[in-house]
Amino acid sequence: MDITVIGAGNGGSAFAADVKAKGHTVTLLKTSDKGDMDHFLAVQKDNGRITLIKPTETVIVHLDKVTTDFDVALTDTTELIVIFMPTNYHEKLIKKIVPYLHPHQIVLLEPGYLSTAFFLEYAPDSNIAIVEAESSPLDCRITTPGVVNVSFENICNPIGVYPPQKGVEVMERLESLGYNFKLLHNVVESALHNPNLIVHTIGGIMSIPRIDYSKGDYWMYKEVFSPTIWNMVLALDAEKIAILEKLGLPKLSYLEACKIRNTQEFSTENAKAIFDHYAEFDSIIGPLVSNSRYITEDVPEGLVLLESLGQFLEVPTPVCSSLITIAGACLTTDFRLGGRTLKSLGEENIKLLMVTH
Repeated sequence: MDITVIGAGNGGSAFAADVKAKGHTVTLLKTSDKGDMDHFLAVQKDNGRITLIKPTETVIVHLDKVTTDFDVALTDTTELIVIFMPTNYHEKLIKKIVPYLHPHQIVLLEPGYLSTAFFLEYAPDSNIAIVEAESSPLDCRITTPGVVNVSFENICNPIGVYPPQKGVEVMERLESLGYNFKLLHNVVESALHNPNLIVHTIGGIMSIPRIDYSKGDYWMYKEVFSPTIWNMVLALDAEKIAILEKLGLPKLSYLEACKIRNTQEFSTENAKAIFDHYAEFDSIIGPLVSNSRYITEDVPEGLVLLESLGQFLEVPTPVCSSLITIAGACLTTDFRLGGRTLKSLGEENIKLLMVTH
């Protein structure tokens, strides 16, 4: 496939290198001068070279194009657009790429938090397929400019597709990426199973004292999820499950959704034991600052969305609402102001996204 990856950070760089190694034509587009410019400029200067270090192998690839120019990155031959950017910036980005969309393209959001609604708002007649993944297939970090280390790979990658009737076609077209995609009922289901909604928010908020104290030597997954904090995880997850049930979607817990992504199908392993193993052996260092994306993205884009869905469906979300308020108090920010709600996404758009295939 002819693929353009938008976002040259950790996830975008790893994904671009990985699919290039699998034989695809790949363009990497950076949309601003923020973020890791040293890495981007190194890749651009070295003829698109990225070294991808995986647990089982190291591959060196040369991407076909590395650019900041939308006209260069998004052409008539582009078949798949993959967005690896914080969801806070999705609306602005989607408005910018609308003129470049053409029928029968696929746009893959890694992940989305219902950003599909922005395509319905700004490109309602585009006839594209929008895909929202639960999470990135590769857990990774840029270690030095031009080098990306992958600590963990999902075994299965569930996705939601809009419109639902394009689901089978999308699955067939994405098969060559080699990520063992699993088709969900809709993009709402994939958005609510974004693991960051649960563990990034609780982990980030409850980690604030350790982050402030440790000054860079902190491993959230190893340290924060004590039995007491795990009670909070279960309570927030119960609110999410109640919303899934109200929508007529499977009542799948955070742990069981993680198990599907991280183990072989029909595995009999204990889901909590799988999480604990990941936390101890496969998780990455951080967050290293209190105002990390774990809070500044996943609270306004994730928890505020969950709270808004709960209000719309008349499902109480007291734990979710409390976490939003506490995060705002800690960082002196009103995360509900400008956060992702049914109103900001368009209530009619969300009703369309709730339809299942």
